[in-house]
Amino acid sequence: MAKTAGKTAPFSRFEWMLAWRYMRSQRSEGGVSILTWIALGGITLAVFALIVVMAVRSGFRTDFVDTIIGANAHTSVRSSVYVDERGATTRAIPDYEAWVERLSAVPGVTTVAPLVKGQVLANLRSANAGVEVFGIRHDDLLNLPRIAEPEQQMGDISRFDEGVAIGWGVASELGASVGDRIKIINPNGTRSPLGVTPRVNAYEVVYIFQAGRYDIDRTRVYLPFSEAQSFFNYDGAASEIEVMVDTPEEIETWDVPLLRAAGDRAILWSWKDAWGSFLRALVIEDIMMIIIMSILVLIASLNIISGLIMLVKNKGRDIGILRTMGLTQGTIMRVFFLCGALIGTVATALGTLLGCLFALNVNNIVGFINWVSGQDVWDASIRGIYKVPSELQAGDVIFAVGLALALSWGATLIPARRAARLDPVEALRYE
Repeated sequence: MAKTAGKTAPFSRFEWMLAWRYMRSQRSEGGVSILTWIALGGITLAVFALIVVMAVRSGFRTDFVDTIIGANAHTSVRSSVYVDERGATTRAIPDYEAWVERLSAVPGVTTVAPLVKGQVLANLRSANAGVEVFGIRHDDLLNLPRIAEPEQQMGDISRFDEGVAIGWGVASELGASVGDRIKIINPNGTRSPLGVTPRVNAYEVVYIFQAGRYDIDRTRVYLPFSEAQSFFNYDGAASEIEVMVDTPEEIETWDVPLLRAAGDRAILWSWKDAWGSFLRALVIEDIMMIIIMSILVLIASLNIISGLIMLVKNKGRDIGILRTMGLTQGTIMRVFFLCGALIGTVATALGTLLGCLFALNVNNIVGFINWVSGQDVWDASIRGIYKVPSELQAGDVIFAVGLALALSWGATLIPARRAARLDPVEALRYE
C-alpha cells in the first residue's frame, strides 16, 4: 500500500506544493539560502544584460545600414581608365545618358543617377572645412531618403538648383546657416598656359540636413549636377553613376545584370564593398558578445547548484522520511528540480522585463545620465551616430529567454539528482 500511495503523477499538485513549501521555509528551517538569492539576482542581471546588448547590437547594425543605403548609392557604376580623344587618360563617362538608360531598364533597379564627385575645401569667413562635393540632379537628390527626409533639416530643398545643400556637421564647422554664401575651392581648377589656377565659386546655402551619421553630415555637400560638371571640369560627362535597387541587402546578386547593361568599361563598387570590412567586424563582434554574455548567464545559473545543494543537505531528514513513506526517486528529483526551476524562471522573467524596459528607453536613460553628469557621454564624433541605437527584436528576446531557462533548468538537474539518490537509511541514521 505504501508503494502505491507513494506514486504521484509527474509534476503533480503534491510535488508543486512540496517544492513551494521548501522555497518559502525560513533559513533556520533549511529553506532558501543566501546563495539562492545570489543566483536569482545573478540570472536576472545576466538576462537583463544579454537582452540590452543584443538590442543595442541589432539597433546599431540596422541604424548603420539604414544611414549608409539611405544616403549613398547601393552600388556605383564607374568607368575603367581609358584614353580619350585628346590622348589623356580618364575615367569620365561622356555618354552617361546612354548608360543611365540601359541601367534603368534592368528589372529591380529603382533609381539611376549620374554624379560628379570631388573633394574640395569649403570656406566661410575665417572657417575652413574639407568636404566631399556630390554633383547631382534635383530629382535624384529627392530619391535619397536620408537627405530628402533627414532627422533634422533647415531651409528648403526645393531651392536646391539655386545653391548648395550641406550636412549639419559642415554647417557647424563653418558656422554657416541658411542664406549664407560659402566658398568652394577646387585646387584642380582652371587650366591655362601658365598652369592650373584654383577655381573658387561662392554658393548660397539653401538646405542643411542631418542624415544620421556624423561622418556623412561632417563632409557631405550637394551641388547641382550641371554646376558640378563645370566646377570639376567634367563638361558633358559624369564621374560615376549611382544605382539604387529594391533589395540593397542582396546587392551582390545585381553585379552580373548591371555589368551587362553598362558595358565593357563598367566597374561596380557597392555599399558592401565600401563598408565590407566594417560589416565583417560587426558580425565577429556580435558573435563574441553573445558568447560572452551567454557565459555570464551560465555562471549565474551555476549558483543555483550551490543553493540547492545546501537545501538538499538541510532537508536530508525530510527526504529520508518521504522515501520511507514510499515516494520514488523520480518524485524527489522533480520536487527539487521545481525548486531550482522556479528560481531560474522567476529570475529570467525579471531579467526579461528589466531588459526590455531598458532597451526601449535607453536614450531616455542616457539623457538622464547626461543631465546628472553635466556632460555628453555619447560623443557622435567618436561613435559616428547621434544616439544610442536600440532595436528590440522578438527573436533576440526569445533567444535570451530560451538560453536562460535551458541553462538554469539544466543546472538544477545536478542537485535534484543528488537529492533523489540520497539513501533514506543514511539520512535518518542519526535522527
